[in-house]
Amino acid sequence: MLEISDFSIKNKINTENFKSFRIVAAAGKSKALKRTLLVVLVLFLIILCLPWTQNVSGKGNLTSLRPDQRPQSIQTVIPGKIEEWYVREGDLVKKGDTIMRISEIKDDYFDPNLLGNVEGQIKSKEASVSGYMQKVEALDRQIDALNEGAKLKRSQQEVKIRQALLKVQSDSIESLVAANNASVAREQYDRFQALFEKGLKSKTELEQREVAYQNARSKQTETENKLLIARQELNNARTELSTIAQDFRDKISKSESEKFSTMSILYDTEAQVTKLQSQYAGYSQRSGFYYITSPADGFVTRAVKTGIGETLKEGEEVVTLMPANNSLAVELMVKPIDFPLLSVGQKVRFVFDGWPAFVFSGWPGASAGTYGGVIVAIDNFTNSYGEYRVLVAPDPDDLPWPPGIRVGAGAHGMALLKDVPIAYEIWRQFNGFPPDYYRAEPKKEK
Repeated sequence: MLEISDFSIKNKINTENFKSFRIVAAAGKSKALKRTLLVVLVLFLIILCLPWTQNVSGKGNLTSLRPDQRPQSIQTVIPGKIEEWYVREGDLVKKGDTIMRISEIKDDYFDPNLLGNVEGQIKSKEASVSGYMQKVEALDRQIDALNEGAKLKRSQQEVKIRQALLKVQSDSIESLVAANNASVAREQYDRFQALFEKGLKSKTELEQREVAYQNARSKQTETENKLLIARQELNNARTELSTIAQDFRDKISKSESEKFSTMSILYDTEAQVTKLQSQYAGYSQRSGFYYITSPADGFVTRAVKTGIGETLKEGEEVVTLMPANNSLAVELMVKPIDFPLLSVGQKVRFVFDGWPAFVFSGWPGASAGTYGGVIVAIDNFTNSYGEYRVLVAPDPDDLPWPPGIRVGAGAHGMALLKDVPIAYEIWRQFNGFPPDYYRAEPKKEK
């Protein structure tokens, strides 16, 4: 018995009458019990000194490493009505295989010969463009001819002006000679008249001089009239030159105005042709959307619209496609408190739903049924649940993942951290401290 009190019951009661006193007394005298307790204590101390691998755990789902290999929905580009299905749910389709056929529900595209009619309009407009181009070319030739005609007329009129100028000069000289002759005849007449008065000349000679004087005066008047007519012809020729230039300018301006009007109509018709060609291309492209095809090799997993005759809106989902070939990865969700402990390249161990496993979280080497992974990406923002998404790919240095797992299956991941003694880990858990922070060392290239 333990002597922990000042008041002892020794020799006051008979301990042989009590079973508990007899068992304790017998146990205290047993050396085997002491050895057992000592061994248990030593083993406990050894276990406390054993290494323990800290980890950050989280749940996630299988996905694909590449975005184009993840489940995707197939939408219809145009609104329509379902006419025929070519696949069933679960079928394997190749890229370009037809999934369904739809028909039009808009009255703008009900015409069965829509493409032919638009093509005919395009040909008519193109013929109009060709006619307008020929008219523009004809107007160009007409303008060139008018310019050449203006040059020719101007040259001819300039010749006439030079001829009229020479005639003016000739008539001017002739008028000057006639004036001189008239002056000389006047002087001779005056002298003969003086001599006739003195009786030195006869009346006949005087009359002859008078006739010669009158003829000289008549010639002078005639030459002056011719000079005035020549000057008038020169002025008329110069005026006609200006009139010719003005007439040809009016004709050329009219032709150019008609040309520009034709070109304006030509450009407008070309714009209409371009618009019709764009419409034709759009109608032709739209006709290809009547058949909804698979964008990649994969399995048809779910049909959203099923009935024949159901209408589809533009951009509405029709079926869901799971690509046949994908690079598996795990979307692991971790809490914000564990986010700083993770880094790209860090090792992760996985337990997949449906695959048996025997797991020691602190001793990954003693676990069975787990598979390795490597962190390849970490999101920098949380999801709607306040968790960070970590993308983990298969570890190339570890066993390959099971071939039977599929995208969407669940997985439980453990990101391996630092090795610490079990005693430290128990102390950390009791105090609520986070695991030790460390980063995986990058591999050195050879």
